[in-house]
This record gives sequence, structure tokens and C-alpha cells, in this order.
Amino acid sequence: MAGDSEAHLSQQDENTAARQPFLIGVSGGTASGKSSVCERIVEKLGQNEVENRQRRVAVLSQDSFYKELTAEQKAKALKGQFNFDHPDAFDNALIMQTLRQILQGETVQIPVYDFVTHSRKEEFVTVYPADVVLVEGILMFYSQEIRDLFQMKLFVDTDADTRLSRRVLRDINERGRELEQVLSQYITFVKPAFEEFCLPTKKYADLIIPKGANNLVAINLIVQHIQDILNGGQTKRQNGFVNGHGAPRQRRTSESSSRPH
Repeated sequence: MAGDSEAHLSQQDENTAARQPFLIGVSGGTASGKSSVCERIVEKLGQNEVENRQRRVAVLSQDSFYKELTAEQKAKALKGQFNFDHPDAFDNALIMQTLRQILQGETVQIPVYDFVTHSRKEEFVTVYPADVVLVEGILMFYSQEIRDLFQMKLFVDTDADTRLSRRVLRDINERGRELEQVLSQYITFVKPAFEEFCLPTKKYADLIIPKGANNLVAINLIVQHIQDILNGGQTKRQNGFVNGHGAPRQRRTSESSSRPH
């Protein structure tokens, strides 16, 4: 009887491991097109037409995990004098907790951040268990503890002028900022933080995506890989294989370290 119980528990453990989601990290500079890449991937997989609870591919944003600001920090933020691009601006403990829950197949509650008032809203977004989860953010690869949770890492590489123009339009139209404040914040915080914290993490990427969501060749390759994961089953994935071939786990030298920054 004891042997049967142990075998049953062992089978349960194997089934739990077999259902473990495939985590994909998506990083890149501000307004590089990270969310657009994720949206295009979800769209090409047809998951955008599926009800949230039934989706096999889910997307999370690091922006949801900004820390709660003190009254003093919020006053600075409203003047564009708070550095939201620094690693300390994010609640990494909550990110780790959330990703671990996702890996355990749990339903998670994601905070909603208000970029106009610089505070968390009272409501949450529910993310249900999925086979593949994309997590995008400017510093997703900065913390090794978080970085090591991703089975695939993508870096969206868009030129600085394009990113700046997108950032200006977004902050003015969507977040109610003034042009002078946006440019001052970019020069004071965004650009230096990108060069110090974000750009160096490019070397950890398995795949670098120039031109973001407009790079259909790269998007289609990623979509095909995810489709193989969805079709191939979790057991093959846990063994590191997709359709009988080894899945890429390490970054390719030709795609990352040999590229000039």
C-alpha cells in the first residue's frame, strides 16, 4: 500500500511538472515595441480571440509592478523628477512571487498601475494558468534571480530616435504629460538608465529583434516555436525538446555577444 501511495504521489508530481508553463522574457528600451511584439505574437497565434480564462498564451508587463510611492516620491513623480527606469523602482519581490506562482500553475492577481497619478489602482487583473507566458519590461533581465526563470529571452532592439519619438507621443497623448517634462525626464533619467541598466542585459538574450513588431521574420519564427510548444506537449518541453529537436536554451554568439552595442 505504501508503495502504491508513493507511486501515486510521484505520478502527481510528474503531472504537475508536465503542466509547468514556458516563460518567455521580452526586454528592450523604453518604447522599443516590447508590448507590440507580444501583441503581434498573441494575435498570430489566434489567442487574442480567445476568452481570457481559456487562453493558452498570456502576457504580463513589468510596468504593473512599480512600487507604491511615498508622498515625497509621488510629488517628485508628478513633476517628472522621479526615476521610473531604475531597478529600485520595481517591486522585484512581488515579480518573483508572481512568476513562481505562475510556474506552479496558479491563477494570479496582477496590480494595475495608474501612470497619471503614479499610484496603484484598487483593482487587479486576473491571469489564469497558461501554457506559455510572455513577460515584457525594460529590466526583465536585470535581476539574475528573475532572469533565470525564463526559458527563452527576447530583446527588442529599436534605434534611440524612434524610441524617443514614440515615448514623447505616448506620454503626451496617453499620460497627459507636457513636452518639456517628457524631454527633461528622458535626458535626466530614461537615457542614462537605459545605457546603465537595460542595454547591458542585451547579452543575455537568446534572440535579438531589430525593428520590433515590424520584423515579421523574427515574429514568425517565435510564433512557430511557441506553436511547436503548444502542439508538442509539456513532457517534451520539460525534457528540453520540441518536435524531437533540442529547444534553444543558450543565447547564440552570432546573435548577441558578437553584435556591437
